[in-house]
Amino acid sequence: MVCFPVRRVVVLFLLLAVALSPAFGCRALTTTVAYFLWGTDVEPDFKDLKDKTVAVVCRPLVSLQYRNANVGKDLAQKISLLLEKNLKKKIKLVDQRKVAKWTDENTWEEYSEVGKAMKADMVVGVDLETFSLYQGQTLYQGKANATVRVYDCKKGGKVVYEKTLPQSVYPPNSAVATSERTEPEFRAEFVAVLANQIARHFYSHDAFDDVGQDAAALR
Repeated sequence: MVCFPVRRVVVLFLLLAVALSPAFGCRALTTTVAYFLWGTDVEPDFKDLKDKTVAVVCRPLVSLQYRNANVGKDLAQKISLLLEKNLKKKIKLVDQRKVAKWTDENTWEEYSEVGKAMKADMVVGVDLETFSLYQGQTLYQGKANATVRVYDCKKGGKVVYEKTLPQSVYPPNSAVATSERTEPEFRAEFVAVLANQIARHFYSHDAFDDVGQDAAALR
């Protein structure tokens, strides 16, 4: 039996209800049928990580490292896990412990230097420009800005993909009272959300991935 996500079933029901109404045209009905057949998956922005050895590296601004220790490593780890899960056997990820150890013990400027040291074909480099957890003293609302680039180490570190993400806000339309979560718990939630928003540029994903974040945050 085929199972559909709940939100997809609800949307599909509404579309079918409209489609069956007398005022509904053939073109819209065709769109409804297409939705039913092909769903809401979005193609990845960049598909060329497949069959490659890939290192994921996140570099926060120096000022962020003092306020949010290890955020770069945690984010890189989450992104790696998502790539491994969604690209399955089509990608080989460099162990994040190995990446973290090398970046801690060596001075480096370019992501391609990390890739060369890790013997990677490509590096997914994330420049984390802002990262905050609070909206006032008693409310959490995560905000972050990041730019993602892919470096082809086989082409001398050439940038083959670049994307500056819209500001990530979690939850997007509300806030979480600090009495409901510890800071490490909320931080882990936000890092997971941010990692998903970055990693899904490299594999097919549901267009409605971000729907319901407010409800999830306030559970």
